[in-house]
Amino acid sequence: MIDVENLALGFGETVILENLNFSVQRGEVFVILGGSGSGKTTLLKCLVGLLQPLRGSVRIEGATRPGLNGEPPSYGVLFQSGALFSSLSVLDNVRLPLEKWTDLDDAATDAIARSKLRLVGLEGFEAYLPAELSGGMKKRAGIARALALESPLLFLDEPSAGLDPVTAVELDELILTLNSSLGMTMVIVTHELESIFKITSRCIMLDREAKGIIAQGDPRELREHASDQRVLHFFNRTSPGA
Repeated sequence: MIDVENLALGFGETVILENLNFSVQRGEVFVILGGSGSGKTTLLKCLVGLLQPLRGSVRIEGATRPGLNGEPPSYGVLFQSGALFSSLSVLDNVRLPLEKWTDLDDAATDAIARSKLRLVGLEGFEAYLPAELSGGMKKRAGIARALALESPLLFLDEPSAGLDPVTAVELDELILTLNSSLGMTMVIVTHELESIFKITSRCIMLDREAKGIIAQGDPRELREHASDQRVLHFFNRTSPGA
């Protein structure tokens, strides 16, 4: 579904990542991980079209940088903060993509938005403002909005960031439910080990010094058998000097 070839990213003359090559298969939960400053969010911004690459290509469903030429995006995005509009109700936030990209009438957009809120467990919170929601509920509302256009692909930036352990587990379970019940393809940026081991069987690991990918594969296998000490330290939460 996604093919990344010889991708290099940066700002001006500063190269953040280079020589990136990987693919994401339809229907899988794929994780981009790495330490702070490794370029995870920079890569995500490129994948969703918010950052132009220095060189290389990103193809989604065979198209280069789809959704940036005035047509509806072929994917949904959950930003780290949820990125909800503070002055709009939860329901109106979820309605926004439908109002922008479709010709559906108010009754239809309302029905779809309500169905997405039910799907993420927020039925009954339609009239709430974002400020009245907990952190986990904001993430759920953001996911509902990302699902509004029935996109088969969802990008999530640090979905568990700032959540308490119980809420983080509940969000992981929601991700797995959406993946299994809807067959959605998901690309997730995270450094939360518990989530990584629970939600995915395939990941790439970025490294700041290497400016690229230093490991690919099943995180459980990488934890036990990686040849790169940086990978072992990350997955086993040990210090390089230990």
